[in-house]
Amino acid sequence: MDVPVWLWAVTVAGIVAMLAVDLFGHVRKPHAPTLREAAIWSAAYVAIALLFGVAILVMFPSPYGAEYFAGYITEKSLSLDNLFVFVLIMGAFSVPRENQQKVLFVGIILALVLRTIFIFIGAEIVNNFAWVFYIFGAFLIWTAIAQLRHTEETDEKRENFLVRWVRRIFPVTDSYHGDRIWVKHDGRWHITPMLLVMVAIGSADILFAIDSIPAIFGLTQEVFLIFAANAFSLLGLRQLFFLVDGLLDRLVYLNYGLAAILAFIGVKLVLHALHENELPFINGGEHVSVPEVSIAFSLIFIVGVLTITTVASLAKSRRDAALTSAAADDDGARD
Repeated sequence: MDVPVWLWAVTVAGIVAMLAVDLFGHVRKPHAPTLREAAIWSAAYVAIALLFGVAILVMFPSPYGAEYFAGYITEKSLSLDNLFVFVLIMGAFSVPRENQQKVLFVGIILALVLRTIFIFIGAEIVNNFAWVFYIFGAFLIWTAIAQLRHTEETDEKRENFLVRWVRRIFPVTDSYHGDRIWVKHDGRWHITPMLLVMVAIGSADILFAIDSIPAIFGLTQEVFLIFAANAFSLLGLRQLFFLVDGLLDRLVYLNYGLAAILAFIGVKLVLHALHENELPFINGGEHVSVPEVSIAFSLIFIVGVLTITTVASLAKSRRDAALTSAAADDDGARD
């Protein structure tokens, strides 16, 4: 895929422009977004990402457009898992609702910078060492298994450890001071919980990047598409947080869907590694004749899993709510 410099420049400029709109139009003035505001801006960011994909379809030959959409959908679905942890971190730090936008914005900036570094490092490794696909594939399969055992308790323990570690090194105020990250107290500078939660959000996303970057390399090795898919999935994360906050608990089967997607991409990577094999202790260093999964099938599989997971989750949530309501009515009738 031969991407002209001007297209890189336009894409990066567009991303910076969207960040600027976020900062000066929403984040700079602390407030709690309404559901309508979050829905409109979430839809706008998704629309921009989809229009970008259409532009890729028009400008470049197949299968680059499908690779972008598969990567974007995968990164967007994995970002929902990020939101579970973000909700826990926000709750653990008791972040005021009006300051949550700034925390998420800074976290997204950190994530975008760090993931860009990871992408370029990963691309260099992949281009020079094809055997790394074995490692990526095995890691994603292991992550899929771990995803099935994912619990809120493990995230709370991780977050509490971070809080204890920071508090042992830096003086921290007991309460928030608006959206300030440090204040002078008793003649000494203190950091506020606002800075702690920003670091916690950014740190959490580093862990998620370890999962998501190998996953998208399993769908495309084009750096431009990987960068764009990651950037567009992150840019809408702040609005998505306020849109789905409180609804995440209804996606009870999300971890199963994400596990299936990660395992699928892990197997796809292992098959690709076998097809490109150069390791002397596997088939004498020769390529192994194995079927490779097409990007079209990958896209259909990812969308299908997410659809089934969402429908099944919402159906179970409605069923559980109906049973709870019926039990409450029975108790009321007995009284």
